[in-house]
This record gives sequence, structure tokens and C-alpha cells, in this order.
Amino acid sequence: MYSALYRRLRPKRFEDIIGQPHIVRTLRNQIMKGKASHAYLFNGTRGTGKTTSALVFAKAINCETPENGEPCLTCAACDAIGRGAGFNVIEIDAASNNGVDNIRDIREEVKYPPAHGKYKVYIIDEAHMLSTSAFNALLKTLEEPPKGVIFILATTDPQKIPATVHSRCQRFDFKRISSEVMSAAITGYLKDEGIEAGSEAVSYVTRISDGSMRDALSILDQCAAFYMDEEITIEKIMSITGAAGNEVSSALLTALSENNAPECIQIIDTVTKNGKDIHQFTNEFITFLRDSLIVLTTGNNAAKILDLSADNINKLKEGIKNISTTSLARCIAKFSELQQRMRFATTPRILFEITCVNICRGDRPRSPEPPTAPPNPTSQNYGINICNGDRPRSPEPPTAPPNPMTQIYDILNKK
Repeated sequence: MYSALYRRLRPKRFEDIIGQPHIVRTLRNQIMKGKASHAYLFNGTRGTGKTTSALVFAKAINCETPENGEPCLTCAACDAIGRGAGFNVIEIDAASNNGVDNIRDIREEVKYPPAHGKYKVYIIDEAHMLSTSAFNALLKTLEEPPKGVIFILATTDPQKIPATVHSRCQRFDFKRISSEVMSAAITGYLKDEGIEAGSEAVSYVTRISDGSMRDALSILDQCAAFYMDEEITIEKIMSITGAAGNEVSSALLTALSENNAPECIQIIDTVTKNGKDIHQFTNEFITFLRDSLIVLTTGNNAAKILDLSADNINKLKEGIKNISTTSLARCIAKFSELQQRMRFATTPRILFEITCVNICRGDRPRSPEPPTAPPNPTSQNYGINICNGDRPRSPEPPTAPPNPMTQIYDILNKK
């Protein structure tokens, strides 16, 4: 049965884990010194090596002949864990086993010593999905587990982990893998697999994967299957992922800056006719606007901040040379608001078109108008304005009360 590329290339030793040198060094030193903790909290975004590091740690801690903190990969313990048949490594998906009853089962299991090797390692993926009752039931066992038991909690949302759990674990923060490191690793992987890919294609994959090695390998695996025995190019990757590319985003930004609403509508129509998802295009356009704003704001430091090559930075500069930072910031705010409204819209394309038309027709910050001078009472139109009620009238002078004797005199004269 075919195995996915990211599964076949999963690191088996600490030295194979890329982008996390601070974590690899700490774990390896703990194993070498025999000072492994009883509980760990691995935190980081998807595809950065949390579960992989936990499995390598489980191998190394149970290895019969470790080498400088690395598993030998040849002993019975390493072989069993590598095949997923080791009884000493228990992987638990907290998303589907998040109740207090599941934790009670763990509390009963930890009483028994490891079947083989020195340690029994519990790897709890997506630990933030555990319920409050489950966390409370785990606290005492997590604080003082039986001898030979290690807990590794992996999560992408550490804010949901209670402080009582944090205080009982050693926390390791996994960083997003930089594009430079990921590109070098992917180039080596593709060479070993016999897959041809251009440097621009590899750079584009590392960028859209957002620091996740698993996402990058999944995209390349899909492209290699679709374009079998062909070189993978950036155009083919964009076709597979449904991306529109920076050229389309640059054309749309230019049309917005020129208040060319018909051109904006035409670009949106072309994007949708080419089968691109409007939600994904919105995300791409916001990212393009953000990159452009950073290029204008930071200048020479943009390449380091955005993790882009010099050629890509120059292309961004060329496309935004006549656009101000105020206009970019305004567009980011408008399309970010659009992104929120599109989540519940049945016709997101219409919302996108309306946003573009509003920006082109003047829905943008204007300079404050100069204060006007007060009206001149001697001007010709002043009396007309007063008669028309265009401004408040001056109060009329108070009239004297009527004289009763004068009223009686008038009545007698009328008779």
C-alpha cells in the first residue's frame, strides 16, 4: 500500500528533525544525563514536528544502545516503536478521547510497569481538547506518575491548557520552520525520491505551507501524483492548490488604486471562471497587501521579515511603487472585514465585488475639509437663507403686554 510522502520521510532520529535545534539539543542532553522529566508540553503550529519529536524521544529513552542521546534504530525497542507496535508508547487522540472516563483508564494503566524497556510513554495529541473534568482527573497522575511513566502533551492551542497543567510540565515551543531551512530539506527529499522540481516551485511551496513541513510535503506529493514523471513547476503547484498568484493580486491592487471598478469586476470574473475559490483568493489578496505594506514600511529589512528572496521583493516593489501605505492599510482593513462577513455568506463573490466597487467609488479616508468662514450678514444671499430657514434665526424682541383700557376703547368704537 502506498504511503504518503510525509509519512515515509518522517524523521527517525533527533538529527533528522529540522528547524527545532533548541528542542533537539535539550531533549538529547536530558537523555544523555539521565535527567528526563516526567511530563512535557509540546506546543506549536501544525506540521512543525511535535508528535515526531515525541516518538523519537520515546525511542531514545527506551533504546538499548543509545548513541549520544540518539536511538540506534536497530534494537528491539526502536524497531517496535518505529513500526507502531511498541507496547511502551501509547498515542491518544484527545479530540476523540477527551472525557474523564478516558483519563481514568490511563490512571489505571500507569500502575503497571512497562512491558519492555525502561519507560512507558503516553503521547496525548491535541491535549487542549480535553475537558475540564479530564484535566482535573489527570493532575495528580501528571504531577507524581509512577516510576517509569512519562507524559508528553502536544497541542496547537496552549492558551486552553490550564495553568495547573502548565506548572507540572516542561514546556517546549516549536517554531515555524523558516523557508530557507525547509527549502534545503525539501530539495534533498525530492532528490532522494527522484522527483524533479524547480527552485521557484520549492520556494512557493514553502511559502504557502506557512512553516509546516507536513503541508509542504503533502502538496508536493499531490503534484507528483498528478504530473507523473514531469518536472514540478510553480504553475503546476498553483493549478493544484487553486491559487491565483501574485500577478493577479497585483493587477487587482493596481485597479483599486486607479479607482477602476470595471477592471476589478473583470479580474474577479476571470478568477472565478478559472475555478479559483473566492475565499482562498481573499486570503491570498490580504497576504499580498500585508507583504506590500511591510515592503513599503521596512525597506531593506523586508526580505528578512517576509522570508522572501530578493527577486520576489523587487517584484513587490515594482507593483506598488505608486501606492501609499495609507491606501494599503485601508485596503487591509476593508478586506479583513470582508473576510469575516464571507464566512456566513451564501454568495461571497458578490460581497467581494461590492467591496471593490465601494473602494473605487470613494470609500476611502479623505483629507479633512478646511473650516469655512462664518456667513457675512451683508451678503446678498443672507436674507434669502434666513427666509428659507437654512440657518437659525435671531430671537425676536419681546412685545409689551396689551393695555386693557385700549382694548375696551376699541370695542366701544366698533359698536
